[in-house]
Amino acid sequence: MRRLRMGMIGGGPGAFIGPVHRIAAEMDREIELVAGAFSSSAEKSRAAGEAYRIDPSRAYADIATMLAEEAKRADPIDFVAITTPNHMHLPAAKAALEAGFAVICDKPATTTLAQAHELAAIVEKAGKPFALTYTYSGYPLVREARARIAAGALGPIRKVVVEYPQGWLSKPDTGKQAEWRGDPARSGVGGCVADIGVHAFHLAEFITGLQVSEILADLGTVVPGRRVDDDCQILLRFANGARGALLASQISVGERNGLTIRIYGEKAGLRWRQEDPNMLWIYHDDGRSELVQAGDPGLGADAVRASRTPGGHPEGYLEAFANLYRDFARQIRGEEGSLVPGIADGLRGMALIEQSVALSKAGAGWTKFTV
Repeated sequence: MRRLRMGMIGGGPGAFIGPVHRIAAEMDREIELVAGAFSSSAEKSRAAGEAYRIDPSRAYADIATMLAEEAKRADPIDFVAITTPNHMHLPAAKAALEAGFAVICDKPATTTLAQAHELAAIVEKAGKPFALTYTYSGYPLVREARARIAAGALGPIRKVVVEYPQGWLSKPDTGKQAEWRGDPARSGVGGCVADIGVHAFHLAEFITGLQVSEILADLGTVVPGRRVDDDCQILLRFANGARGALLASQISVGERNGLTIRIYGEKAGLRWRQEDPNMLWIYHDDGRSELVQAGDPGLGADAVRASRTPGGHPEGYLEAFANLYRDFARQIRGEEGSLVPGIADGLRGMALIEQSVALSKAGAGWTKFTV
């Protein structure tokens, strides 16, 4: 079985997420980065190609050239990875899909819900795999929690609390990563809610298997001069009647990447924390606390498939990201067992962003969540 060939859009000099995609994609040697349009600057794209150590002739000046030239090759790319700021997601994905290439894209899917619906139609027409990198769904114990809830281990779900505090934007924006996230022309209408709030939202729905049906949003802009939200509180109601709360903040001084989820059912509760991802706590209604660890005997098939090392050998963010790429490779090869998020998840994420921003500005109460 040959390695799948990846072309990257974005990920040029100074990028954070582009190199992460490359490392994750190549971790299991099922995929190889061979081409890219890494920057809107031809010079920077060539420099990135050198840094990634690809054939210089495959570091292209722009997206259109990459797609056209790769289509002519006897060994073309098999898919495109989009690692750009949000405003480029739709045009890049549209171009790649219409050129006949599968696409894996950083989240959120687009900058508006209307664009996400447009992209969904393009995906359906193209008939090619499309995936979104909601990274935290790749952790083995997140998948274990999902499987246990599906099997009824917690009983009917009553309460979901998911929080994602960061502190890196507690001061005015400086640097490439902060600047584009604070620019509505590039990030879209959402700031914190679009950057990390959608991760928390997806995680809650992914693990519980439930969909949010109503929301009440309170988004704030704390840092003076910032044009998008940087602190979010969203109350949730799920389709089964469960209630929940989503807290996302990028102005919480001292916090690093504190994504944590707590889920409570009729029979038990659970807690998982991204900064300590190899432990899953289960709290039983008889007072027992059960620690489930990555690599433990008895883990379900999804967790085992997402693990690479025996218990006691920590796996983290890059391995979780790599699991999404491994799942995506399965999709491209027509194999079963993929849990990588797709365009349906993208639509729900964009709906959360747009509705939360609009409802918060209007001071609206409980509102039906619609996609």
